[in-house]
Amino acid sequence: MQKNLVIVESPAKAKTIGKFLGKNYKVKASVGHVRDLPKSTLGIDIENNFEPKYITIRGKGPVIKELKSEAKKVDKIYLATDPDREGEAISWHLSHILGLDEEDPVRIEFNEITKEAVSGAIKNPRPINRDLVDAQQARRVLDRLVGYKISPLLWRKIRKGLSAGRVQSVAVKLVCDREKEIEEFVPEEYWSIKGIFEKNKKDFEASFYGELKDNKEVKKDLKSKKEVEEVLESLENEKYSIHEVKRGTKRRNPYSPYTTSTLQQDASKRLRFSAKKTMVIAQQLYEGIDIKGEGTVGLITYIRTDSTRISKEAIKETNNFIIENYGKDYSSNGKKARKKKSGDIQDAHEAIRATSVSRKPEDIKESLSADQYKLYKLIWERFVASQMSAAVYETLSIKIKSGNYIFRASGSKLKFDGFMRIYNAYESENNIELPNFKEGEEVKLKKLNPNQHFTQPPARYTEATLIKILEELGIGRPSTYSPTISTILNREYVVLENRSFRPTELGLLVTDLLEDYFKNIINEEFTADMEERLDEVADGKLPWKKVIEDFYSEFHEVLEVAEKEIEKIEIKDEVTDVICEKCGKNMVVKYGRYGKFLACPGYPECKNTKPFLEELNVNCPRCDGKVVERRTKKGRKFYGCSNYPKCNFMSWDQPIDEKCPECGDILVKRVNKTSTTIKCMNKSCGYKKVEKDIK
Repeated sequence: MQKNLVIVESPAKAKTIGKFLGKNYKVKASVGHVRDLPKSTLGIDIENNFEPKYITIRGKGPVIKELKSEAKKVDKIYLATDPDREGEAISWHLSHILGLDEEDPVRIEFNEITKEAVSGAIKNPRPINRDLVDAQQARRVLDRLVGYKISPLLWRKIRKGLSAGRVQSVAVKLVCDREKEIEEFVPEEYWSIKGIFEKNKKDFEASFYGELKDNKEVKKDLKSKKEVEEVLESLENEKYSIHEVKRGTKRRNPYSPYTTSTLQQDASKRLRFSAKKTMVIAQQLYEGIDIKGEGTVGLITYIRTDSTRISKEAIKETNNFIIENYGKDYSSNGKKARKKKSGDIQDAHEAIRATSVSRKPEDIKESLSADQYKLYKLIWERFVASQMSAAVYETLSIKIKSGNYIFRASGSKLKFDGFMRIYNAYESENNIELPNFKEGEEVKLKKLNPNQHFTQPPARYTEATLIKILEELGIGRPSTYSPTISTILNREYVVLENRSFRPTELGLLVTDLLEDYFKNIINEEFTADMEERLDEVADGKLPWKKVIEDFYSEFHEVLEVAEKEIEKIEIKDEVTDVICEKCGKNMVVKYGRYGKFLACPGYPECKNTKPFLEELNVNCPRCDGKVVERRTKKGRKFYGCSNYPKCNFMSWDQPIDEKCPECGDILVKRVNKTSTTIKCMNKSCGYKKVEKDIK
């Protein structure tokens, strides 16, 4: 009987696959890459057509020795690394170390780790795809050239420990550009008028739109209080009647199943998971979980993909499940999800979905950790909902006429919930039901509410919106979003404040320097174009060394100019009046992963640090201290007393220098995109005031 060796990357994956295969198969893990470029040197022979110099990764000796030993005992070796460029490159390096012929059918791949998928892959091995390997090599060499050529320059000109990269530097630039937009933003005043009307003793709201001119509606923008007063004066003593009534239906289609990017975005918004945490947990779900009564099985498909495609088998299974559990009306009848990009190499993969829709989240909850359950539930619901029918709303829109002025109101009523039967736990449509109207009938005006507004600057990027813009611009690929964000945080180029990215002084300084000297290389267009060229390499349309050669010819010239022209830059720390209690020096402001902190300038002799406390002009309600801004160990902002730990006053919402008009306790405010809520800290009081459209 033939003996076989299957090699995967991770021990968890090896454990799962080992349970699917018979006794004639042994499954071993390479534990990631076994060969790479050296860390201590560039590792690329620029004079020899950019030939990379691979070495065995330090610490991998015992793993390689075991793999070689096992390889001698078997008749056939299968390389079952992940189904992407990175996985293909790992298989290529393994074939080199084990002396395999890459032209032989040694490579197997599967999109999900289930018994059927693994067994099917074993029956259909193929040669290693050198185009995919070369695309990965090109990316690795490009990143090494940028990182190892620009980073030392930053070390010499600014400070040690800095780094630059094709994708990470563009990500920092996006954050810096947004911050400059915010700083340069000039608010513009505008006004709105809301009318409260009554019909049959039922109130409804309509918004002022404009006026009728030659029987045509013309929108009237109100930009000053004077203009508003003119409109209000014209509306005095006027009658109001229904000018137009439109009834209809609106369909809300289900979302496509997750890609890597949309999963990271949704997990950030709905579960408050970082991109890194999302990918770690998703990898666990993909590689296999021991399910009670079933054994170890992969719960979701491969997690690095930019496709929304679903296999015919999965569509059929899911639609049968929907019909059995919810009825025929809820099934989309097997309508396929749209492909995102027909030509991308990643479209070889499916979307991220449950490997079997019959594994309901609630049924396997006991076998999962709390975070695994949350993420699996998110993926399962999105996938099932993607194959369900659209939600249907009855809509009603009306126009109210008063003289020559027009007000508008619209409402909707859910007629059929469709996919929202499952997905409505997270998102819902505003259900505003209006009374029935007939054209020409009069309605009673109860009140006109004029409101002043100011245009708002663009919001800072969150993890979700930064990933979204990187994807939209074509910068990076599914596997790069999470490590890119981790890198720019760890390098202290950006910090997270209220879950939004803000550039540090260091990030702004490095970005300005790179823009001055590497503008044609470190920018959005170049990086996106390079990703397309790497896709061409993966498709076999372009030699990978040609990509490197075209890049390096310009890069080398710019690098020489920068080396000569850039002067040594001194970063001056902001000195505070806080005295270090260990050595007596004035402490300085430093930036860490979660924002500012105080550090002793005597480092490394004195390593004293303490939180940076931003004092609010608000007295502590419990003692004579002041309220200060603090942060948890994970970076979440809260407010406490400057006399902590003697006083343990704490609030997640920002206290303000006003007392509750009802009980005299302290008031706090919470700001979101559409309103500011002022409420009393005394829960038994219940005082609350909401100010709409104020930021």
